[in-house]
Amino acid sequence: MNFDVAPVEVVTREFVAVILAGFGNELLPLTGEHGDEPCPKALLPISNKPMLDYPLSWVEQSGIKDVLLICPSSHRPAISHYIHSQSSSASFSSVHIDLQTFDESQELSAGTCSVLRHFANRIKEDFILIPCDFIPPPSLPLSKLLNKFRTDTMSDGSIVTSCWYEHKPDKQTTPDEWGSPAQPTPIVWDHLSGTLLYVDSPHEVDKNSDELELRMTLLSRYPQAKLSSRLLDSHVYVCKRAVLDLLAQKTRFDSLREDFFPWLCKLQYQSTKRAKYATSIRIGIIIHRADDGFAIRVNNLPAYLEANRHFVADTSIGDFTRVEEKSTIKKSTIGKHCIIGKMVKIVGCVLLDHCVISDGAKLDGCILGNSTTVGSKAELIRCVTQAGYEVKDNESVRHEKLDISDWAAQPEDSEGDVEDSTGEEESDEDED
Repeated sequence: MNFDVAPVEVVTREFVAVILAGFGNELLPLTGEHGDEPCPKALLPISNKPMLDYPLSWVEQSGIKDVLLICPSSHRPAISHYIHSQSSSASFSSVHIDLQTFDESQELSAGTCSVLRHFANRIKEDFILIPCDFIPPPSLPLSKLLNKFRTDTMSDGSIVTSCWYEHKPDKQTTPDEWGSPAQPTPIVWDHLSGTLLYVDSPHEVDKNSDELELRMTLLSRYPQAKLSSRLLDSHVYVCKRAVLDLLAQKTRFDSLREDFFPWLCKLQYQSTKRAKYATSIRIGIIIHRADDGFAIRVNNLPAYLEANRHFVADTSIGDFTRVEEKSTIKKSTIGKHCIIGKMVKIVGCVLLDHCVISDGAKLDGCILGNSTTVGSKAELIRCVTQAGYEVKDNESVRHEKLDISDWAAQPEDSEGDVEDSTGEEESDEDED
């Protein structure tokens, strides 16, 4: 009998997925703190499922086993609790999540380039950079981007494969007070080779906001280049490890899209500058069209409301939520442990967990943060509340971002007015 033992093969990781979960300043007041507890953007629910679930599912379906999840230090306890909870562990049992934090404040956030430099020692192989807020459609598997990257790196030495998508905005508009939806970025690419050639940057806009300036060398080398001003950057990039080496040299770069990629694009057709670098600098591109499936980055309030509406055919109600008699709920997402009183009307809204809506209240096109309380017969139209906000009985508010700091200041102001009037009366008595 032959008892020879087959040699053990060392399996190396091809990719690590790097998921960035920031503060979500564009989602304020929804991501504002609830007392001493933060409200992490990555855990905001979309169709009663944490936002983070969508990119994690995308990664797991691609076969990638290792995830480096980076979040602010203050968000670590909540996110750690979630990824180790029974619901999350069961869903992503085949993925190993390495949760790391960086120190920054909500007022001063670090750019993507700075974050990658900081964690470069933890990224030993090629990597996929994914924002926690990107919701991909089933028609765009992550394996499609990985295969494009594999093909390009083998054939012509691409260093990055980027993903841009077309989005047809929701017909239902949101008030200006909520902020603007994401705006497309003008880009130029070569369809034949799938190469990104130009990304408009704030620097170029400052120089000439009315026109795009393209070098003749670019157009000579790529005579069939295409221009679009309707595409959005998914901020999903499949990168060679060499990207981190370039970022270590270019310490002034803060944003990948606004600084690093425009610089890389120029190098592609400037042979003199390109010769200074030992690695290939071509950027591949995949474009996802709106007709091929709904894709969105949930990085602002209009997008958050739109994403929830898209995934809910009519109404979704979370576990342990109680709805009293004669209440109407249409085209809305209601979180867990909520209490909906009698004769309440809710249309086109998103209510996070533990909200209390008292009898006779009316909500239309609103987003309510965790533990929001709405008084009886109050009316809210297209409002967003911070977690823990309280709307008084019979109060009527339209098109507002309702922040706890404003609400909490009201009693103090009124008390101050009483004290001032009392002081005035005492001084009058002294004069008499």
